[in-house]
Amino acid sequence: MKKFFKILLKIIKWIVIILLVIISLLYIFGYGYLVRGVRVTYLTGHKTAFLDDYEYFDNRTIEKGTAQPWLVSKDYNKVPATEKLNQTHKELETTSFLIIKGDSIWHESYFDIGSQTSKTNSFSMAKSIVTSALGKAIDLQMIPSLDTKVVDYLPELKGKYANELTVGDLASMASGHSWIEDYYGPTSLTSQAYFKKDLRELMLSLPVDKKPGQEFIYQSGDTELLAMVLEKATKMKLSDFVSNYFWKPLGMEQDALWQIDHEGDGVEKAYCCIASNARDFARFGKLYKQGGKWNGEQIISADFIEKSIHPRFSESPQYGYGWWLSNYKNKQIYYMRGHLGQFVIVIPEDDLIIVRLGHKKGLQTKTDAHSNDLYVYIDEALQMINQ
Repeated sequence: MKKFFKILLKIIKWIVIILLVIISLLYIFGYGYLVRGVRVTYLTGHKTAFLDDYEYFDNRTIEKGTAQPWLVSKDYNKVPATEKLNQTHKELETTSFLIIKGDSIWHESYFDIGSQTSKTNSFSMAKSIVTSALGKAIDLQMIPSLDTKVVDYLPELKGKYANELTVGDLASMASGHSWIEDYYGPTSLTSQAYFKKDLRELMLSLPVDKKPGQEFIYQSGDTELLAMVLEKATKMKLSDFVSNYFWKPLGMEQDALWQIDHEGDGVEKAYCCIASNARDFARFGKLYKQGGKWNGEQIISADFIEKSIHPRFSESPQYGYGWWLSNYKNKQIYYMRGHLGQFVIVIPEDDLIIVRLGHKKGLQTKTDAHSNDLYVYIDEALQMINQ
């Protein structure tokens, strides 16, 4: 038995040495972020980014001002969720589901880690917020227009077509930037952006190798570059800009957290990663539904909103400037969308906003730009409203 323990200790010792060597080599050859990725995801029981992963990263606070609580409908939660909606919540592990009719919360349900005050990751819904910040910067004349060249703020940008890239190209996902969107590959650019500690360096190392402004190709890197432009143009951290011009005037009920690549002078992971709650995310839907007005004040220009919620390219009717678009049921629908099925859905014709946050997304096919759960949330909310 004594001999067995000696052998076991020797084996453990060598395993530890081998692991240390592997980790050292990963850092030496620029793959140290994989160690962070494994620690944050696999060692916490996940295979990808998850709703409350902000706890494992550095964050910058988006400060709220004076809260303006939502009105609550006289019919609040009087109509039960449909059987199909409840089944979808169960299958896709919904955490928060809201239906807002007019100015009032009409239905509200929470599950698992969800609550009125719980913070969960927006994922790519943040892209709509960054694009809103661009619109505000243009309103304030900090950036001249959507046609403003990116190199005016990021002269280090590389590539054959770097001098042609505009902020409008970034907002409409038409950059020509050499980015490949992949959420599960451990060495993918998306994974590097999520776990590396120098996003600025990563973004500026990638060339603009295709002519921009030609077609829609969804790329998280476009939004990150746009955030870097906004930081230079406004001379503010993006979190502070969003706080001053959106979080505070819209009366958010809670401070939010925005993941940054490293503490101190780090940059926001702008393509994702605002941790907030369903009620506060919904306010962006209301702002856009109201043409940019809030309590009689024009928070963001109506012209910019109109441009945002219409497609730039006829070949890609599913996307405008930072917002996803649909004409499902012959209704104009626009929405914020994030990884794992985060949605803020606006249906102006019905004066309706639907918010869904959760752990899993519905089926996404190559023949439909929209996942099938989007249609479920719309169908079942309309059925409930029309009972």
